[in-house]
Amino acid sequence: MNDLTTLAKVLLALGLVLAAVGGGLWLLGRLGVPLGRLPGDLRFEIGGVSCFVPLATSILVSLVLTIVLNLIVRMRR
Repeated sequence: MNDLTTLAKVLLALGLVLAAVGGGLWLLGRLGVPLGRLPGDLRFEIGGVSCFVPLATSILVSLVLTIVLNLIVRMRR
C-alpha cells in the first residue's frame, strides 16, 4: 500500500509541474515573447515537408532553467 501512495504523490507532483510549465509557456506567448521565432531557430521547408530546429530557443530555455535551479539549490542550503 505504501508503494502506491508514493507513486500517487510522484504522479501528482509531475502533473502539477507539467501544468505550471504549460501555464508559463502560455503566459509567455500571451506576453509576446518570441520563443520559437528567435534568430537562431532554423526552419526548413522542402516540398510538402517542413522541419523546425529551435536551437536558440533551446539554449535560452536551458540557461534560464540552469540559473533558476542553481538559485533554488543555493537557497535550500
